[in-house]
Amino acid sequence: MQNISEIEELIKLISKLPGLGPKSAKRIVLKLINNRDELVKPMANTLAQVYKNVVRCNSCGALKSNSNGCLNCENIKEKYNKICVVEDIADQWSIENSNIFQGYFHILGGTISSVGQRKEDLLINSLVERVNRDKIEEVILATSATVEGQTTAYYIQDSLKNLDVKITKLAQGLPVGGEIESLDDGTLFSAFKNRSNLVSNSD
Repeated sequence: MQNISEIEELIKLISKLPGLGPKSAKRIVLKLINNRDELVKPMANTLAQVYKNVVRCNSCGALKSNSNGCLNCENIKEKYNKICVVEDIADQWSIENSNIFQGYFHILGGTISSVGQRKEDLLINSLVERVNRDKIEEVILATSATVEGQTTAYYIQDSLKNLDVKITKLAQGLPVGGEIESLDDGTLFSAFKNRSNLVSNSD
């Protein structure tokens, strides 16, 4: 392969995307180069607009446009009394696509782990604020069944213990070690339907 620095750099960047390695990245780059007018130019323009205009909401963690309010936590059409807490935006999209849950989402931005991610880096304090402000009656913990996901769920439960709110977690159908975004609709439905109560401070 010709040693062209721009192509080499593009292959390195694309290979960093989930599920892609150097071989897949090379095939994608060749496809882009061979279709530069149909793909490269509009993709470059779109990526520039996304970089400029799309950000994460500081309150709920969902994606939003710089020019508009957050449709997730500032929903004026529907007023919900439930919040589903997930680790990342991919989890939110998976649950939304299944049409299982009707309510607000709260995207933490990761999990508490022994390396790198700290609880201070997650949007847990803003979750407490939203529960208080929006009179939320139930918080559904939809973190993954990994050690990090369960550790995060326990910490959230402890952070909400003084509030008058029911806390539940996804139950049957969620395999040990499973991640939300990888589950099919049937498994998600079972996990939501059979979610278990952790604590209810309203009793």
